[in-house]
Amino acid sequence: MIIGGGPAGMTAAVYAARKKLKTLLISKDIGGQPNLTAGIENYMGYQFIEGLELMQKFEEQVKQFPLEMKIGGMVSNLSQIDGGFAAKTDKNETYQAKAAIIATGKRPRPLNVPGEEKLRARGVTYCAVCDGPLFAGMNVAVIGGGNSALEATDDMIKIAKHVYLITLTPLTGDPILIDKVKGAKNLTVFLEHEVLEIKGEDFVEGVRVRDLKSKQEKELEVGGVFIEIGLIPNSEAFKRMIPLNRLGEIEVNCANETGIPGLFAAGDVTTVPEKQIVVAAGEGAKAALQAHRYLQRLENKFPRSKQNCKRRNKEQGKEAKMGVKKIGEKYRCNVCGNEVTVTKVGGGTLVCCGQDMERISL
Repeated sequence: MIIGGGPAGMTAAVYAARKKLKTLLISKDIGGQPNLTAGIENYMGYQFIEGLELMQKFEEQVKQFPLEMKIGGMVSNLSQIDGGFAAKTDKNETYQAKAAIIATGKRPRPLNVPGEEKLRARGVTYCAVCDGPLFAGMNVAVIGGGNSALEATDDMIKIAKHVYLITLTPLTGDPILIDKVKGAKNLTVFLEHEVLEIKGEDFVEGVRVRDLKSKQEKELEVGGVFIEIGLIPNSEAFKRMIPLNRLGEIEVNCANETGIPGLFAAGDVTTVPEKQIVVAAGEGAKAALQAHRYLQRLENKFPRSKQNCKRRNKEQGKEAKMGVKKIGEKYRCNVCGNEVTVTKVGGGTLVCCGQDMERISL
């Protein structure tokens, strides 16, 4: 069972299906955050491609495999049951599986100022790619100083009358994106300013901002506000079950394991750094391969003898694999699951069940 339909989830689905696993993908939508990305220049195989188009190609590939997709419902609770996991959706549907991969990604972070909620979808938006054309010829404000804010600014300076870019800090986005917007005649940048209020009755009419240094306030007349201040992990449904870090991300090891046998996580919802489409896709592939190995062990598809493995590993732990530099490194057999801790640095190869063991930690 794969929870999430973004790059990580869809890649995991393809890898799981190719391993002949009975695969179910559950997601409220297909594509996730890349759907909101105007242009992608760093996904190999494409010099340039729209985020939505890339996700459509992902979906086309997923549908080439014999797997089940449940789109439209969001998993509200995941729990352990005998023999695996049960996922309940906000549509009161329940699905069960022996192994699960969480790949729910992230969602836009709200600004949390007066007027934001009231004027949501009435001039307040979180997606310049989706809604930008609605504000052609108008004055608009873009809130944020990172890549998403700069991409939104680049989109809007081409079609808006005037763009106000408002950020609490200096610009933190990629230099190439800063260069794209720098010098635009219809752009005014307010560095180290905070938004105090989004004003308007039925629709957005303006924003009130304050200079963090001088404390001087001013009102800007705008018809649209694009909030681009980062993302929040979609991990609420799992926080009672697995550890989250202070950012709300799911903690995983290098094998995408959460600490609960059979439960894996991949993509932007995890602690893996560098939130990129290509990274998320790779993590989804890893998670599916690890889930396959877990199910192999569960189904006893390989002969194994834990006692023999443990006895052999106890001896091999004294002679570490070539390249080991620290005592205390741990290795695991991907077939039987037994682990060994290095107690003495030396040569040789750690082997178990006919395969080299995999290093899992320092």
